[in-house]
Amino acid sequence: MTGLHLNLCLEDSGFLYQADFFPFPLRSSSFVKRRIHYLALKNLVRIYPTTSILVGFVGNPNTFSLKWFSSSSIQQSFTVSYLINSLGFSQQSALKVSNRLNFDTCEKPEKVINLFKKYGFSQTQISRLLRGRPELLIADSERIISPKLEFFDAKGVSWPQFSKKLSQFPTVLGSSLAKQIRPSYAFLRNFIQSDEKAIKAVERYPNILVVDVEKCLVPNIDVLRGHGVPDCNIAKLVPSQPKAFTLSSDRFREVVEEVVEMGFNPERLNFVQAVLAFRCSSKSTRECKVNAFKRWGWSEEEVLKAFERHPWCMMLSEDKIFAGMDFFMNKMGLQPCLVAKYPVILSLSLKKRLIPRSSVFQALLSKGLVKKKFSLHQLFMVSDSKFLQKFVVPHEKEAPELLKLYKEKLDLSYGPEIGDKVCREVS
Repeated sequence: MTGLHLNLCLEDSGFLYQADFFPFPLRSSSFVKRRIHYLALKNLVRIYPTTSILVGFVGNPNTFSLKWFSSSSIQQSFTVSYLINSLGFSQQSALKVSNRLNFDTCEKPEKVINLFKKYGFSQTQISRLLRGRPELLIADSERIISPKLEFFDAKGVSWPQFSKKLSQFPTVLGSSLAKQIRPSYAFLRNFIQSDEKAIKAVERYPNILVVDVEKCLVPNIDVLRGHGVPDCNIAKLVPSQPKAFTLSSDRFREVVEEVVEMGFNPERLNFVQAVLAFRCSSKSTRECKVNAFKRWGWSEEEVLKAFERHPWCMMLSEDKIFAGMDFFMNKMGLQPCLVAKYPVILSLSLKKRLIPRSSVFQALLSKGLVKKKFSLHQLFMVSDSKFLQKFVVPHEKEAPELLKLYKEKLDLSYGPEIGDKVCREVS
């Protein structure tokens, strides 16, 4: 046989379509056969959307068997192909999604994708967003999606940051703008008393707009108020840790009571910080971290004092604790009691702050330009500009290589953080 002949019959219509395709040997026709099925049937389904189609190849009846195709199965095939090739779905997830939604043209999906591109979403972000919320593919982009993006744009979100977060938390785009998004945002804005800070909370955790305000946010805020926490302290933490306030009311109350039992003063900001730190770890996890500090020479009292000074230290992973204590004690020669007095330094980036700055200090020390006794705050806690003004600029003549050394260490800081397995808020 030198060519392929396609015979298509539409059930209940009496229509017969026969044509020759690609005159080359049969042994090369495996791919061609599948492609003919797809192209020919796709066009016929558009003409006869409610029919079933009988497909067979004429020429060698022993080679090809007849198969029945329905218009819905062709649509599903197109959907699967589009999801895999255009959006990077796995075959398994594409098949699963195609059972819930089908489309036989790319008109709606392309409008949705182009709308996201208009707001600066990358192809990777669009693919991730639509894998999380595939039904948006066949939504009316102008009526359903565009008004929500316009709402956020009018509020002044930073799209480079917000597009990344929306791709991680796309649920908000499937919620009602009038019934859910606007009322939730209004509650946040009225409580925080700032559009800028309310948007910051949304940018960090978009799903804060889809939780039930009356069943979640209000009860949790009331629990804190009931223990004497001022609204101003609560409002300071919402923009930076919004997800913490979406915890179930029962669990949130348990955490607050734990912090009360530890003796924290509800009127101080560290009370709310301690609540948020406890919220993302269990008692057993916290015990492991307390033991990690003790292995580096901290007493029980020093651990508790450090936690009072900087509650976020309980959110550090054991790897981060080990890396930090090793640096300060073995590389910098500090006593464990001194680190315990300034626990905030354990949260700083080793690669981006501690190592570059300590390298400059060690170079100054080797030249006798600074004394061995130094202020941890001035060395590690101040801004980059203040650090340079304190430790680099005054010594440009005696040690002109300092700035180059500092920049070289910063250049090496790109990449995974040392021991950076911190219990981070996804918000």
